[in-house]
Amino acid sequence: MSEVRFGPGGIPDWLEPMVRFCSRCGSRLNFGPIEGEERDRLACPSCGFIFYVNPRLVVTTLPITDRGEVMLIRRGIEPGYNMWAQPGGFLEIDETVREAAVRETLEETGLLVEPGEIVGLYSRVTAAVVVIAFEARIVSGERLVTRESLETRPFAPDEIPWQLIAFETSVRALHDWVARVRPDLPLPNPSTIRRDFGA
Repeated sequence: MSEVRFGPGGIPDWLEPMVRFCSRCGSRLNFGPIEGEERDRLACPSCGFIFYVNPRLVVTTLPITDRGEVMLIRRGIEPGYNMWAQPGGFLEIDETVREAAVRETLEETGLLVEPGEIVGLYSRVTAAVVVIAFEARIVSGERLVTRESLETRPFAPDEIPWQLIAFETSVRALHDWVARVRPDLPLPNPSTIRRDFGA
């Protein structure tokens, strides 16, 4: 089981204030047993609507240079301000995961990429996200400073600043990528690099 703290509504404390009322009829939601469900749920006593709380999908890339370096961004926004991460963001309702990977990478780095293999799929219950990480070939573009990134720069597999990586999911994705491309390198145990925020 995860370390997430659940409030009286059966969802993470930070999410609970956003889901107190039914989106169909406006009545207050109740948390408890629902006939036909295997676990307690938030539901509307007036109209019967069941509010399923599901994780959001975050799509990321590990853009790889011709020299085999990974491009990381130094984040310009919270969470993780001024720390390193791979480019990525939330999947929009009208796009595929590959389209989101290309869009987010271009928005945050100025680089156009072609997503390749999936490096991994990572769950973070405390942030209510599932993160997909693609290895990606850089097709074109120039590195930019954007609202979301203070800097974009390449790191060789043996130069990754592990203690300055913003998110647990980023540490795990980079760890898995380095283990594939440079199995000779000693790697940190991802569980020893703890972060208290974000994905």
